[in-house]
Order: sequence, then C-alpha cells, then structure tokens
Amino acid sequence: MSPSLSMLLVGEGNFSFSASVTQFYSGTETSVTATCLQPQEEALRHERAATNIQIIKDSGGTVLFNVDCTKLGDCTSLQGRVFDRVVFNFPHCGRKSGVKKNRDLLKNFFLSCVELLAEDGEVHVSLCNGQGGTPVDHPKREWHNSWQVAAMAAEAHLILNDVRPFESEKYQSYKCTGYRSQDKGFHVEKALVHVFIRSIPYTSAQILTVEEVVEGERVQYNIPAELSDYIFRGFLCSGSVHPVRLVQDYIIKGLTEKWSVSMTTETIPFLLTAKQLQASRDVDSAHCYWINLIQKDLSPDADAPIDKETDSLQGQANTQNASSTICVTSHKADRVRSKGLESLMSACSVDVDPDEESGVFLLRPSLIPQMELLPTKKEEWITNAEGHVECAESNINVEQHDKEGPCGDCNGVTSFLFGISGLVFKNMHISLWALPAFHELLITGIFPADCEPIKLLGERLETLLVPYGVSLITEKQGLRLTAAPMGLVGRVFEGKASNNTSHNSITVSLNLDLLAVLLFSLPDWRILWSHDERFLKQFALCPLPGEPFQPFSLFPEHFSFDISFWTGPIWEERKFHAVVREASRGTVEQVKLIDRFSHPDLSQTSYCYRLTYRSHAHALSHRQALQFHQQLESLLSSQLQVNIR
Repeated sequence: MSPSLSMLLVGEGNFSFSASVTQFYSGTETSVTATCLQPQEEALRHERAATNIQIIKDSGGTVLFNVDCTKLGDCTSLQGRVFDRVVFNFPHCGRKSGVKKNRDLLKNFFLSCVELLAEDGEVHVSLCNGQGGTPVDHPKREWHNSWQVAAMAAEAHLILNDVRPFESEKYQSYKCTGYRSQDKGFHVEKALVHVFIRSIPYTSAQILTVEEVVEGERVQYNIPAELSDYIFRGFLCSGSVHPVRLVQDYIIKGLTEKWSVSMTTETIPFLLTAKQLQASRDVDSAHCYWINLIQKDLSPDADAPIDKETDSLQGQANTQNASSTICVTSHKADRVRSKGLESLMSACSVDVDPDEESGVFLLRPSLIPQMELLPTKKEEWITNAEGHVECAESNINVEQHDKEGPCGDCNGVTSFLFGISGLVFKNMHISLWALPAFHELLITGIFPADCEPIKLLGERLETLLVPYGVSLITEKQGLRLTAAPMGLVGRVFEGKASNNTSHNSITVSLNLDLLAVLLFSLPDWRILWSHDERFLKQFALCPLPGEPFQPFSLFPEHFSFDISFWTGPIWEERKFHAVVREASRGTVEQVKLIDRFSHPDLSQTSYCYRLTYRSHAHALSHRQALQFHQQLESLLSSQLQVNIR
C-alpha cells in the first residue's frame, strides 16, 4: 500500500465505491478523485449519492461530474495530473448493449486513461465473472462472446499483469448500480479485478556493424537485422543474474562436486571461416548464417586498439566477446551473395577443398570449432606417475577437489573438465522451439580410457536435470538430452581421437536458453530476451532452479494472418523466415505453409503462409500485429522481390 497513492475512479454511479475507498485508506496519504459521466443533478438522484459525495470530500477527495472516461484528456480539471491507479468498476454501455459495444467502451477507456497514468501506474477494471474472456473466468465464455479485456487493453499498450477476486467485503458501504441503466446492482459474486500495467515499446530491428579479429585479421561485417536484438546482451557476464547465467552456474557447480572445472576467459569472435567449420566434424552446417565482409585487413596491426567508445560499449555488454566492437548504422545490409557462397550455401556441404573456402565466413553455429582452436585444447594431455592429468606444455598439475576422492570411479585417476560458453546462431525456420540465437555451454573432459566417462557425465547430468523434465537417451557414441515440448536440449559425445590412447576426450554441449525455460518454468524462450526490468527483477536474488517464474504479462492473445505471393523460379524459404523475424520484431511464433501452386506457363510459384503472432513480454494488439504484417509485405517486396497477392 503506497503512502502517497493517487487514485482516479471513473464511471461512478452513486459514489459508494469511492466513499468506501476513502474510508479504507483513511489515515494514509492516499488521494481520491472520483468522477461520473452524469451531470451533478442526475447523479444526486441515486440513493445515498449525496452522503457518499460528502464522505469523499470530508476525507480530502475530489468529486467531478460530466467526465467521459473515454475522453479523460478533455476534462479541464484532470489536465496536467497523473495517477498511480485508475479504477473502472463494472463498465457497461447501458441497457441491452452487445459485447461489441462494451469492447469498444473498454478499448476507448484504456486509450484515454493511459494519458493520465503514471509510468509505473496500474489500471484496475472489475468485470462480472465470464465477461473478461480469460482462463480465470469460470465458466469461461467463448472468445467471440467475451469482452476480450486483455486484447482491448493491448490497444493502449497495456498488459494484463494480475487477475484477482473482487473483494466486495473490503468495501462495506459499496452498492453497485447502473445495471441496464437502472438503479440496480450487478452480480458481483465471483467478479474479477483485472490489473493492467504499461508495456515497454518494441525494439526496432537495426543493422549492426561488428568489427573483430578472425584468424589474425581484422574484419568488419553486418549482423543480419533479424539478429540485432540478440547481440551484446551480456547474459553471461560476471555478476549477471540473468536466468541463462543462473543455469550455467547451477550446472558448473553440480559438475564441480565430482570434477575440477575450468571455464575459459579467452575472448572468441562471433565469426567463423568455412575452413574452421569444416575442421569440426560435430557441427551441422545446414543451418548457418553466411556473412559477406564489408572490409578485411582494416589495419596492418591486427592487435591495434579499437575505438574507445565502441570498445567500452562492447566491454560493458559482453565480456565473453570483448574483442568485438559494434556501431549501429541505418543503411540496409548487403544481402547479395557471391556465386561461390551461394553454391556453398546450397550444398551445405563441408566435403570441399578448405583452401577455396578460406574467404567465406559465417556466424558461429556452435562453439565447438573455436573450442578446438583454444590454446588449452591444442595442448597434449598426459598422465603423470601419480596417475594425475597434466598439460604437456605448461606442466601444470590439475588437482581434483572431489571430497569423495578423485573422480570416485576412475581408479584414482583425476579427470579434468574445461568449459566455454557464449552466443551461437542457427538460421532456422520459425517454429515454437526454433531459436535463431542461444547460449551454448560447451564442456570438454579428459578421462582415463577405462572409466566410462559418458556414463559418469550422464549420471551427473541426470541428477542435475532430470527433476526438471530432461530425459537422457543413449545413442551411438554418446547421449542425447531431450525435454518436452522443445526436443533436443543437449548432447554428450566423444571428442576427437587423441594420440594418447590412455585417455578419452568427452564433450558436453548444452542449450542454456532451453534449460532456463525448463528450470524456471518460463512460458516461452523469447521472454529471455525481454528488455523489461520486471523480467530480471524476479531473478535479482538468484533463485534456485525449480522456483517458477511469475509472468508479468498474463494470457497474451494470439493473432493469425495469411500472406500470399508469387515468386520467381528460385525461392529460398529460409530467407523468407529471416524477413518474418525482422518485420515482426520476433512476435511471430509459428509459420505454416498452407498452399502452394506452380504456374504451368510463367515459371512462377504462388505460396500462401499462415503466421501466428504472440508476445509474452509486450502488449500485442490486433492493430499492432496487423502493422507488423503490413511491414512484412513491404519488406518481402523490397528484399525478396516477390509479388504480394
């Protein structure tokens, strides 16, 4: 209860609710402004209206007449004022109004009241049971027969933050009136209060120019626009309380109970060469973001200092990639690919001459190629006379800190885990659990050949993750970690063969984003990327896995639109999905091809897709979704040269 709460109550009839509120908050600094639509003489005809008005005034409140709640900005007495809470109890257009008129009343009220709402204010709307159209209503009406209160609020960029019972007993003198424009009350039994808060605005897609050192050469390139909101977010930075970081810490802590774990602090670029990709047999090249460089060899000294301003921005954003710099530019990315690159993308094959690919670049789809290039990985591992693992170059003995003894199951031989984590990118078709960018935790272990390391790591991961819905499935030379409904969340597999036959190299790859969804019961992976401080606020105290996330946007509506267009003889569907992500600001959660027709004479093909829009972090109204859809049509025409039908 705020000691200085300012409240605006609209649509009052006999002012009994406003009088009850002033009595309930008596003794605090709460100020009440009560308004009604009727003129004063008409309002006073309600039973006990005069008494209630006097109670409000005696408590220091204000009473205003002739105030239209859909045009609050027109009220001279309210201009220049803001309120912490705006309350509308049991709105109704009067008489036998249909649901459509009442929806319009709600929508216009929301659009009006946000002009007077404090930045962190709340809007409270009380509705009879069943009217709101949310899952909290029992029984729930069919969607078309409800007032669709959350959707109407979204028109004013408000999100439904809470739904609670209307506690009529709290307001003892309250007597609702106005049922069908009469001095009768509504049925307030099982009525619900819907609490709305402001949504933050959508982040615009931008072209980000990144500069970094790849294989000793300084290069500059553009990040695809649909990925611009995933770059340099710093989720894994030291001191971060983001759930992705909390999941990583949980897993590392669980592993260190059995083995020594060392996480690298070496910076690695986002960019890979195709030659580096080919060197790794464990990376699927079928879903890669291929990149054309803007410039190469920007400086004869690859280690020359980078612009301090951009370097500072990057250093604050993500210590995992502090070697990169970023500047935001307004120009459109060059989407034209060279013939050689198009051929490579079409083939998606790594069975080609690596020397011919040395100039072809891609955003890293995994950390595996870069892990194999790190100095620690290139060193030879040997076993010393005491049976401990040593590094041949550095001659540093890696000690085991397991209280139960070295590894417990490896005949007294110490094992060592080396880890790296960071953002990776996959050019996937849009679906509920297809992540274009996510954080990978990659751990490589050096184990004695006779201690069944896959089994040991599997048992430890099972202890850590099975309670949260992860299943471990044995496959050839490893394990697959899966969970419903997202599918694959990680793998355990044998590393590359070593000259040292007395040891095995084992690699664990985990999708930290999907694991965060599981361990904290998030409604959608996309909410991990929310800029809303109300998201991170729930993780400020570093909750343990298993503590469920409480959504700050309840029951977001979804909207479906179809789009049809003619294409030429060549059609790259993956580019279509990339444009959808860019145009929709990531609000499209599903794309489904529902029709396809090839013209027999014109070498053209018509496609029809159905797109489903939904956001768990922003207000998404029908109007906003339609604007995104219209933007999509524009981008498709300009970037993919299709003809919208």
